Amino acid sequence: MGINDIPELPRVALDRHNDIHRHRAGRVESRRAFLILAGGRTGEQGERPARQRIFAGNKRVRPWVGEHMIPLGDVSRRTRHFAIVTAAIILVNGLVFVCELTSGTAFVTKWSMIPADVAAGHHWVTILTAMFMHASWSHILGNMVFLWAFGPEIEDAMGPIRYLAFYLAGGLVATLAQVAADPGSTIPNLGASGAIAAVMGAFLVTYPRDQIRTLLFLGWFVRVTILPAALLIGLWFLIQLLSVGAVTDVQVGGVAYMAHIGGIIFGAVTARLFESPERVGRRGWNG
Repeated sequence: MGINDIPELPRVALDRHNDIHRHRAGRVESRRAFLILAGGRTGEQGERPARQRIFAGNKRVRPWVGEHMIPLGDVSRRTRHFAIVTAAIILVNGLVFVCELTSGTAFVTKWSMIPADVAAGHHWVTILTAMFMHASWSHILGNMVFLWAFGPEIEDAMGPIRYLAFYLAGGLVATLAQVAADPGSTIPNLGASGAIAAVMGAFLVTYPRDQIRTLLFLGWFVRVTILPAALLIGLWFLIQLLSVGAVTDVQVGGVAYMAHIGGIIFGAVTARLFESPERVGRRGWNG
């Protein structure tokens, strides 16, 4: 499938990525956020050249990672077992994204999570299905890079079955946190970021001193550097705390910060309950 064959997806709010447009009751009805794919349209504004961007008005939404840091992996240890569950989760996310691209709007609106519906006790299954959906290439790639950077070590510490249960529970808690923060929203929410935030929270309390190879962006300058996990994840969490409720432009909306905060707190608090002390104690150091 070529880029020009990808159907246009609907306006969405992404749960843990800077591709999220949160509903502001009574203030955003006059302006809509559109996912622009090559050859797509922007409603009344007509066609624009695009490379899979999400626009609200005429502003581009930035990557969820805080724009400046992308973790590439843990250089302090090797996992003792192949991360089969993490790999499977990435595969399922990829397959679901292909379904979104081929099925278009109907598929996305059916299986994404609408906070107002969940708050009213309807369509609870979408809490699960939305965790495996994404609204753009940048959204899914960003999420899966973060998951692969932190997931294998946590899966190794918990074991495959416990890790899967932890991942799904983290996504559930993160979604409910976002619903509680904005229960009247009628904009579909989707994305794996809440569950991945839980994995990051678990990593923070389990391996805070591990060194993470990180792609660092400083303006036009790009370099690969090594950062302690506590610093990298701590900075990310601080950004979420400082950003709660801060929407710089009501036409643009913002990230679902409460989903991020709910996920990472859940991960940090419950990680030890899912982890095996024997697995955590066995270190596979590189050096």
